[in-house]
Amino acid sequence: MKFYLTLLIAFIGNCMFGQVNDLHLTNALVVGQLDKPEDRYTVEINLTELLTDAGIKAIPSLNMMKLGSDASLLAKDSIQKVIAAKGIDTYVIVSVRGFDRNFKPTKRSDDLNSALGAGSLFPIYREEVVSVSFEFLFYRNGQFVGSDIVKCGNVSERDTVIKRFRKKLSKRIVKKWK
Repeated sequence: MKFYLTLLIAFIGNCMFGQVNDLHLTNALVVGQLDKPEDRYTVEINLTELLTDAGIKAIPSLNMMKLGSDASLLAKDSIQKVIAAKGIDTYVIVSVRGFDRNFKPTKRSDDLNSALGAGSLFPIYREEVVSVSFEFLFYRNGQFVGSDIVKCGNVSERDTVIKRFRKKLSKRIVKKWK
């Protein structure tokens, strides 16, 4: 009986926390869901650079549409065909989940159109905050395939957030996403 209980707990734990273990990311369109254009640009460019350094073909969404455009435009069939023609079948949607260390990866599995239409509530950095949690949603061929949270602690200014983001994410990409 203990064996079956242990097996059940291991299976449930793997389903809940192991969503990104089988991601095998080979290409990605990076979509930043941030209100401020400079935050969106910074996150998309940094993540694209980190993915490219890891050998993953990556393009920022800013190359596919104008700065300040709504990310839900990427859900249109005409733009998706252009993206597919460039060899991209995976979307990575990045947003700030909040300013706490207690967040867990999301269990929701919205479709790509809903996820691209969702807004962001938080900027990259806020005064008197020491931790920022970034959420990553992965969609392959329009279907939800996983999510991940990266927590950046010990932040005191916007530049520190970006430095911690790059450091933590470079390790995460190699260990879990690739």
